[in-house]
Amino acid sequence: MLEHVHKHITSELQQNAKTDIIFILASIALNLITLAINAGSVEKSRTDDTILIVMFIFVGLVILINIVAIFGLLKGKQTRTKLLKGLISMYRDQQVDKYYDESLLSSYSVRYNLFIMVVLCTGIISIVVPFVMR
Repeated sequence: MLEHVHKHITSELQQNAKTDIIFILASIALNLITLAINAGSVEKSRTDDTILIVMFIFVGLVILINIVAIFGLLKGKQTRTKLLKGLISMYRDQQVDKYYDESLLSSYSVRYNLFIMVVLCTGIISIVVPFVMR
């Protein structure tokens, strides 16, 4: 039974990583696409209010998607921490915990914070740069 639980936890950790990758890549891709679209629309937006409105719609989309991505990453961080603590407890019970360095928990936390910063920074850049160019 213990082996089944271990397999389930490691499977959940793998799924968690895949979900995090989707959040990160989707938000960064959207940020860069929005940056390109809005930067390309700058010239026309000076004379056409419709283009300016479209630019603001993309800004709203970037904000919404980045909030969802950051929320997803924060939940992923919490889930990973809980799963890893469960594994560590299991390892401790089986007296094999010396093979897993618990400092990895803080490394994962830092990594998640860096991912969130990348999403946030690309989002801010995709919003600010086109309006500075305007």
